[in-house]
Amino acid sequence: MSYKAEYIWIDGTSPTAKLRSKTKIVADGVEPPEWGFDGSSTNQAEGHASDCILKPVASYPDPIRGGDHLLVLNEVYNVADGAPHVSNTRAQLRPVAERFASQEPIFGIEQEYTFFKGSRPLGFPENGFPAPQGGYYCGVGADEIYGRDIVEAHLENCLKAGLGISGINAEVMPGQWEFQVGPLSPLEVSDQLWIARWLLYRTAEDFGVSATLDPKPAKGDWNGAGAHTNFSTRAMREGYDAIIAACESLGKDGKPLEHIKNYGVGVEDRLTGAHETAPWDQYSYGVSNRGASVRIPWQVERDKKGYIEDRRPNANCDPYVVTRLLVDTACTELAEAGLV
Repeated sequence: MSYKAEYIWIDGTSPTAKLRSKTKIVADGVEPPEWGFDGSSTNQAEGHASDCILKPVASYPDPIRGGDHLLVLNEVYNVADGAPHVSNTRAQLRPVAERFASQEPIFGIEQEYTFFKGSRPLGFPENGFPAPQGGYYCGVGADEIYGRDIVEAHLENCLKAGLGISGINAEVMPGQWEFQVGPLSPLEVSDQLWIARWLLYRTAEDFGVSATLDPKPAKGDWNGAGAHTNFSTRAMREGYDAIIAACESLGKDGKPLEHIKNYGVGVEDRLTGAHETAPWDQYSYGVSNRGASVRIPWQVERDKKGYIEDRRPNANCDPYVVTRLLVDTACTELAEAGLV
């Protein structure tokens, strides 16, 4: 007897990495082993030395195939020196997450995305444009909502895979949706977001529809697509001083530009100061302010404890990079301030 293991990894495509996967047949009772692949076809190696190594780091029940079959998430390693591949951003997050583990950082990431049918967002007519934004967000009805059958199938697949999905909703533009992952630790939320993305693409395949994480999928007066990142440490969940210190840390010493440069390609097209965004080159934070870089939810100010929402990451961001930067920046500041 055997089972199918779908090996999933993140490639080396620049400027935005893609997901790749292939199937291995594994004997029952055997853990998914290391495996190889042709890195010259994934922008991770040259043809004269094309082998790369897949090292399993997490596995989940496969909701597509069912049974005992698995989805296997992998890190990519070099054959020559056995080191993490330069594209392996998970390996860069691991030591940072370990260093600040005692602060108990956790994340909830809101993944926005847009369905496309052919060359147009799902719900956009062949000629012209749909009605302006207004009734689509959290809407209901076939005149305003497009793709709900795919969304429900994706949600069910994520739940069957055991992912920490905490919700879904229709977004501001036709064909645009969101799902939320977390609250989870930095590595867990990033791993599960990548798997949820893979399941999104794979589920949409069965409907003849594609999904994109393009941060500005429709030019003009339409909202972009982000990955708003909710973040807290134990100290932030216990007191307001840590909330303010974390917000302040993200605006210090060149940190705004460092984060923005690593929050997804095309961030300047989305963060314009319009459509519920702050300008990409200005850092700000505020209570209940969706026009700020970082929002402090109203209930957090009321309760004097909780979390903050970094509204800057793009839909196409790498969660390993975003969580690493937030943990490194905020947790360093909190440690230095004695707020741990």
